[in-house]
Amino acid sequence: MDNKPAIDPKGLRILIAGVIVMAAGFILMMGGRSSDPAVFNYDMFNFRRLVAAPIVIVAGIVVVIAAIMRKK
Repeated sequence: MDNKPAIDPKGLRILIAGVIVMAAGFILMMGGRSSDPAVFNYDMFNFRRLVAAPIVIVAGIVVVIAAIMRKK
């Protein structure tokens, strides 16, 4: 039997980088709450949370998929 790992070290580094990019996207999406629940905060509808963060998360998913599907 062949005992080679399913993913090589370079692919593992790319995979970890993709997970870090996805985590950065979720961090970008955080925030926007108000200290007073009776007051509506329009900060949750800014560009960073509605556009930039989902694009960063999808980019991280693409990097993870590329790391998994990459040929040795």
